[in-house]
Amino acid sequence: MDWLHYYQPPTATPWQGRADVAYGSCFFHIIQLLNLAQPSWTPITSPSFALLGFRCDEGVKRNLGRPGAINGPNVLREVLAKLPLQRKNLVIYDAGDISCENGDLEEAQAALGEAVNLLLAYGITPILLGGGHEIAWGHYQGIAKALTTDKLGIVNFDAHFDMRPLLPNNKGSSGTPFLQIAEAQHKADKAFDYNCIGIQPGGNIPLLFATMEKYHGGVLLAEDIHLKKTEKCFSFIKKIIKNNQQLYITICLDVFAASDAPGVSAPQVLGLTPWQVIPLLRELANSGKVISYDLAEFAPNYDIDNRTARLAANLIFEIVHHHRSTTGK
Repeated sequence: MDWLHYYQPPTATPWQGRADVAYGSCFFHIIQLLNLAQPSWTPITSPSFALLGFRCDEGVKRNLGRPGAINGPNVLREVLAKLPLQRKNLVIYDAGDISCENGDLEEAQAALGEAVNLLLAYGITPILLGGGHEIAWGHYQGIAKALTTDKLGIVNFDAHFDMRPLLPNNKGSSGTPFLQIAEAQHKADKAFDYNCIGIQPGGNIPLLFATMEKYHGGVLLAEDIHLKKTEKCFSFIKKIIKNNQQLYITICLDVFAASDAPGVSAPQVLGLTPWQVIPLLRELANSGKVISYDLAEFAPNYDIDNRTARLAANLIFEIVHHHRSTTGK
């Protein structure tokens, strides 16, 4: 499989902003375009990140959700471009997109894995922009190739477990990625440490709770956070950090209430607020163990006043300002 067949190099078009602000003040000033088809890079010495889009609706369609996430990456870039920067010496690349426009989800996921592995090999922290949550299976494929330990912790901020049974012919969807990861880890005789934050009992059938229990997953319910069980929440996070040497953080934007994130495949009336999630995300990002991030399920066609786009952009702001690399930088 030639993964570059699914690759689209970055362009400067989304990275525009006000001309009357001092250079270096905003994301659009510092973004560097990185064409993964021409990887002739010098060694990275500063904390660095790469934004990589996954332009895909196929998993959401297979899961009978509302399509639209295929357009998420570019809209998110346009909103992120205008946000200010408060951290000095950041290196942030736009590494372009992996695109699934022919319905061949499995090949597109494999291509995404190749791109992620390439970034990690060069010491760059990927921040993937979805696309539906099928992004996680492709993302994991790249992480698995780059792992330096068997102790990988996965943290999913999500209203759903996304551990549904596979479709006929072992096809995946936006509802199956973490079951696919669990089976891959089992096949490789590696532990599967999967932890969900923001789960809605009203959004998951009993089979999914049973599947999560079968794989000994960690669960922090949305109601635990709503009811201000702060000590329980931070103990949950600290245990994950302590028990693992590397972490993969994935954020499904439907973890948030529909008032904050209307532009998703499955809006949540009982979802979380941004300031219930941000302190937990900061704790993880500052652990020095996170090797990769993604944001999933942003569908601009359902957004209102760019609320979801602004929320997602601010989560990226939080990541790049609070992330501590595995080298301590």
